[in-house]
Amino acid sequence: MTQVATRTPAPAPPARWSTRRSGWRLGLHWFGVVCLMVAAGFGGYVVWLLWGTGLSTQHAQNELRSGFEHLIDTKDPSQAPDRIPIGDAYAQLLIPSIGVNFMVVQGTEYEDLKLGPGHYVDTADPWDATGRVGIAGHRTTYLHPFYNLDKVSPGDRITLRTEFGTYDYVVNRVFAVNEYGSGRVLEQTGEPTLVLTTCHPKYFSSQRLIVTADRV
Repeated sequence: MTQVATRTPAPAPPARWSTRRSGWRLGLHWFGVVCLMVAAGFGGYVVWLLWGTGLSTQHAQNELRSGFEHLIDTKDPSQAPDRIPIGDAYAQLLIPSIGVNFMVVQGTEYEDLKLGPGHYVDTADPWDATGRVGIAGHRTTYLHPFYNLDKVSPGDRITLRTEFGTYDYVVNRVFAVNEYGSGRVLEQTGEPTLVLTTCHPKYFSSQRLIVTADRV
């Protein structure tokens, strides 16, 4: 009679080890879920920051333009007030070489620049006989009016249309400066000039891109 060998089944793993392994799997699963949620939230925030913010700026630009264009060139510079109120339409900025056509507001605080490029209140006005007009604008958010400012070249024309006349400028310099040295470009000049400032490089703010121009 032949004896058939039988295999003894392996003992089952301890319940503690099985529970621990299940816990690790559950933890990894929820960690993955959280990572996906964070990535989706961050991606949505970036999309809103780069493009969504432009919706409110476009609305503000439309309102500023509709209330301002019929006033351009209607008043003598002698009628200009000492200062345009903060947040009010200040000028229409045209840079044909890069397709810029934006309304400029008075003021360069965070809320002002949500509306469009802003005029530095302590700089000259376009209708002044001397001094430098300073204008700042966003480069990557809030409709990014100065997105392509680095593509401006010496000799390009810039126009500011205001209630108190239309003023043309010719670009003479395009350069970048350290953030902490950018205040020097706002120093006043003996001749009527213009300076445009924005962040540099794109999507960072470690420097400032500067465009200066002489009135013609």
